[in-house]
Amino acid sequence: MQNLFSDYVKHGFACVVLACVAAAPFAAFGQNQKQRQPVVLDRIVAVVNDEAITARELDERAQIALKQLAQQGTSPPPRPVVERQLLERMIADRVQVQFAKESGMRIEDAELDRAIGRIAEQNKLSPQALREALERDGVPYAKFREDIRSEIVMARLREREVDNKMVITESEIDTFLANEQQDGRGDEVDLSHILVVVPERASPEQVQGRRARAEEALGQLVKGTDFRQVAAAYSEAPDALQGGSMGWRPGDRLPTIFHDALKSMKPGDVSAVLRSANGFHILKLNDRRGGPVPASVQQTHVRHILLKTNELISENEARNRLRILKERLENKADFAELARVHSEDASASRGGDLGWILPGDTVPEFERVMNNLQPGQISDPVQTPFGWHLIQVVERGSQDVSKERRRLLARQTLRARKSDEAYQEWVRQLRDRAYVEVRLDER
Repeated sequence: MQNLFSDYVKHGFACVVLACVAAAPFAAFGQNQKQRQPVVLDRIVAVVNDEAITARELDERAQIALKQLAQQGTSPPPRPVVERQLLERMIADRVQVQFAKESGMRIEDAELDRAIGRIAEQNKLSPQALREALERDGVPYAKFREDIRSEIVMARLREREVDNKMVITESEIDTFLANEQQDGRGDEVDLSHILVVVPERASPEQVQGRRARAEEALGQLVKGTDFRQVAAAYSEAPDALQGGSMGWRPGDRLPTIFHDALKSMKPGDVSAVLRSANGFHILKLNDRRGGPVPASVQQTHVRHILLKTNELISENEARNRLRILKERLENKADFAELARVHSEDASASRGGDLGWILPGDTVPEFERVMNNLQPGQISDPVQTPFGWHLIQVVERGSQDVSKERRRLLARQTLRARKSDEAYQEWVRQLRDRAYVEVRLDER
């Protein structure tokens, strides 16, 4: 189907038409036969480089978005507004996936299967039950797989093209640490957000038009219109159709422009229109919690046995091998010896010992299980992006955060604070370099 759409793009057609032709036209000659009309199967609503986005694809996304809004109790904006917002999101996604293909990035099926397995586990379902649930909701499983593949691709792109290229200077770290205790950045805030994007190299007239749209959205909020409804109608951020909700965010990881605006805001307050390099923003502070970063943190001394899956060892086989090893450990086998023989991690030579682990040092799946173990206790087999693990907590304690550790955490925080805005700017530049033709208004 994609090749068919590409052919029509090259020839400038706006829709794909199947002409219904009688199988035996001469047999019907002279008879009262209803004139058959062409049946429109689909039409193109946007062209992104040499690929098309069809009305059917857009309609599928719109149905899901409208269902989500209904579940949230949010009155949806007019259908054309929803479609235009979703189409812009689909265009941005498409240019990223195309860029990934051009640069040789691939997500193998085995890796995709592991990601879907984790999604199923998070929803307390087996992979087969997840598939059945999707199909009951009218989501084709093959499409779901490709959507997840695209999400993984975009996450990898963000890491490679944005996060890994970000530079944090020592002076920035010094300034951050000097202000850390006095400016409230240790708080966590629950935020909602409206973004009106300003195109790169926009003319003064375009900038003024974008500001007017943001001021119009603020005017709706001042009149008492629900923030979620205004965000769905006006925001151009990826979370627009989720009511603009950003959820809970550490205050120290917010862009400076957001933090400065939030200083004087109370829960329930809405900010004025804020200007950044990406466009105009409106914030709503839903709630605030927490306090300064503690001087000491809990640390865990942990060891593990890791089995990696590949062409020779399946997920089930890795899990079953670890179950057998756990039985041996429960029968007084030596953990360090089994780790040296069986573990495929670099820590195997140390008997699987990972040393003292601080919060955030490991992937969430590993850390969640580790935190629920008592000293001496061994977990059931645990899956993470690295493979399957048996985890044992040796002991726990507290540690003063050293000067070096504080600087490392400050660097990570500054990187996270800059990341969202840098990523949005990168996607905007990628879109500007692409050939994009929007045909949504062609009916």
